Amino acid sequence: MPVRVPADTLRQLVTEALDDMKAEDVVVLDVRGRTLVTDYMVIASGRSDRHVNSIADRVLGKLRDHRIGKIAEERSRDWILLDAGDVIAHVMLPEVRQLYDLEKFWSGPPDKTSLEA
Repeated sequence: MPVRVPADTLRQLVTEALDDMKAEDVVVLDVRGRTLVTDYMVIASGRSDRHVNSIADRVLGKLRDHRIGKIAEERSRDWILLDAGDVIAHVMLPEVRQLYDLEKFWSGPPDKTSLEA
């Protein structure tokens, strides 16, 4: 049966798995107050498409080992998104990461109108 864990614990599990697989340039963004979709956005790079896939598989495995349920995933060769609810992880090749620059996008000032409903 799936287990509900606090967002901080979930973030820690994700970052531990990234560390286990030697993910590069790991950044954790606290996006509470910027979006209602998630609490944390974790962004990491892999050295090759194979490394990106291995990193993502390790994150998924660690979350499943802790019985975290309902993890959505979107995969392409150079970018994998893992959505565990309170934490969304992006694992990508450095050139893709530079192109989309998610850190800059999610670090800007919050749009007050988007959270008012």
